[in-house]
Amino acid sequence: MSLEFQIPAEPEIKLFPGKKLMGLRRSMTFTENKTSELWSAFMPRRNEIKNSIGSELYSIQSYPISFFNPFNPMTPFEKWAAMEVSDFNWVPNGMETLILPEGEYAVFIYKGDARNASPFFQYIFSKWIPASGYQLGVRPHFEVLGEKYIHGDVDSEEEVWIPIFI
Repeated sequence: MSLEFQIPAEPEIKLFPGKKLMGLRRSMTFTENKTSELWSAFMPRRNEIKNSIGSELYSIQSYPISFFNPFNPMTPFEKWAAMEVSDFNWVPNGMETLILPEGEYAVFIYKGDARNASPFFQYIFSKWIPASGYQLGVRPHFEVLGEKYIHGDVDSEEEVWIPIFI
């Protein structure tokens, strides 16, 4: 079955206000992807987070400064499965906290099964960013999995937040 790649619509440029998050993290590479393992560990425990704000889930990637220059799919990075929280007063056993800092982001909408997103991200990093006048920021990259997100579904939608600066 051939998957057709559709060029993402122009992103909306937004100032992210910063948020407190709580969840689980794993070190991984693109060649040794542990995303499924991470989310399988987090989802049954998400209700342990008593001070969550809203129901959105956050998939966060924290890359080393030189991660994309040159890109090597075997370079380790940290990935988080998390929820926004009001404070860090109580952290469930084995979970960790993360502050997503304020900053400017290009926000794309990805439609489809996340397992087929590689061409979408390749377009953003190899075509859109070089032509946009923006530079890639060093803050975490993340996806917001809201009410339109359906795991493994071709009709799923999520927001993709790419850190940028001029």
